[in-house]
Amino acid sequence: MKLDIIITGLILIAAFYVLLLIGKLINDLLHREYRLNFELVEKDNAALALAMAGYYFGLVLAIGGGLVGPGVSIIDDLMDLCIYGLLGIVLVNVSWYICDKLILFRFKVSEELIRDHNQGTGVVSAGVSIASGFIIFGSVQGEGGSIWTVIGFWAIGQVILILAGLIYNLITPYSIHDEIEKDNVAAGVSFAGALVAIGAIIGFAAESDFESWAINLPDYLGYAALGLALLPLIRLLTDKVLLPTVNLTDEIAGQQKPNVGAAYIEAFSYIAAAFIIYWCI
Repeated sequence: MKLDIIITGLILIAAFYVLLLIGKLINDLLHREYRLNFELVEKDNAALALAMAGYYFGLVLAIGGGLVGPGVSIIDDLMDLCIYGLLGIVLVNVSWYICDKLILFRFKVSEELIRDHNQGTGVVSAGVSIASGFIIFGSVQGEGGSIWTVIGFWAIGQVILILAGLIYNLITPYSIHDEIEKDNVAAGVSFAGALVAIGAIIGFAAESDFESWAINLPDYLGYAALGLALLPLIRLLTDKVLLPTVNLTDEIAGQQKPNVGAAYIEAFSYIAAAFIIYWCI
């Protein structure tokens, strides 16, 4: 390996971690209702740890989109990393507030995380951050786009995530909000898997070179509509194929101790389906 490649890589890695630090500091400033280190270390708050792990993963995806593709020069790579990385940090944080106000709208997310240590809320918050990271990652890639196309694709993606939340609530016999508010981690895991899957599908759809909204938007919306339409089918297939001897609803919300293991399988099936759809269509 050539020395100049190693040096370039080390510079980009250092810049990447500087952006992650900025992302952490911005999150700290926006959430003064708690002190992160105190919650994680002194109070062993696993719910907040889940939410923050998802937030950091979303940041890695959002910032990393600026690095994917052939590099022209170290200066150009650093400029893309800084411009789109900072934009990604802003958008992932806005996604958290969209989750609070429009996806888990029946309660306040920060109260569930800090007061109740609600891991179901934590994993859904993580899912929204990761889904948004996928959307931003795809939007930044390709030639011909700009900051405004990234913001446009991200904004449309947020609307689609909200629709996914409403559809998921319709296809489940139980209320997602009620179950999560009752600290049902299994319900949160299943829901988070569906959100990540939708984010991945529409993020993949945005990866191509941007020509114009008239050309790119129909494909973007087509993949999103396909993902939303397949949510009920994927849940049925999980119930009948991957877990043929049990009923998902009973395992997740129909017994005294919800089956988190069954929820992991359901969440996996959604995310796996996102990759299968992208590879096959």
